[in-house]
Amino acid sequence: MTDRDDVPFALASMRKQYRAEGLSETELAASPVEQFARWFKQAATDGGLFEPNAMIVSTSDAEGRTSSRTVLLKHFDEQGFVFYTNYDSRKARDLAENPYVSLLFPWHPMARQVIVAGVARRTGRDETAAYFRTRPHGSQLGAWASAQSSVVSTRADLDAAYAELAARYPEGEQVPVPPHWGGFRVAPQTVEFWQGRENRLHDRLRYVEQPDGRWRVERLSP
Repeated sequence: MTDRDDVPFALASMRKQYRAEGLSETELAASPVEQFARWFKQAATDGGLFEPNAMIVSTSDAEGRTSSRTVLLKHFDEQGFVFYTNYDSRKARDLAENPYVSLLFPWHPMARQVIVAGVARRTGRDETAAYFRTRPHGSQLGAWASAQSSVVSTRADLDAAYAELAARYPEGEQVPVPPHWGGFRVAPQTVEFWQGRENRLHDRLRYVEQPDGRWRVERLSP
């Protein structure tokens, strides 16, 4: 847009005053995953969030071209953060060329963010199959029907592919795990906990992995 009159909102004046309560080093857990578990529990129970496990996954290809998309976190532990996808998708192709990835949890109603930077590796097939079996029947069929990130001519083509699969594997019949579908586990190297504060003087505390496997905490300027 080039005409000021065409802009529906005065973007420069859109702002919220964040909370006074902050985040101090003395409150942090010993590991970033433990701290994430604390915040995630609050986000899932009291945060007023539609999908607290929704995260923005940013990847870059071998040329350094970055892309982002929203993906659902399905598991986390001290080994990392796990999500599932089609291995022929753009994100998976990026990770095959460049395994470094960023995960962003944008918990806006709580004025909080968590930013994970790390390395992604595929999960084992047994782990993938165990998760696939927990998915609703329709989602299992969808993993077969969609050639994720590829061009599809029409919505009708996609619906037809799904209908064919639904006829082949009716409700109650086991759907095989697609060989081109599975998980990625992101082993964190840094994890930043961002708490919005008044006057844009936010708290930013970042865990940094050390060579011996321990974590150093550093405070970043907002």
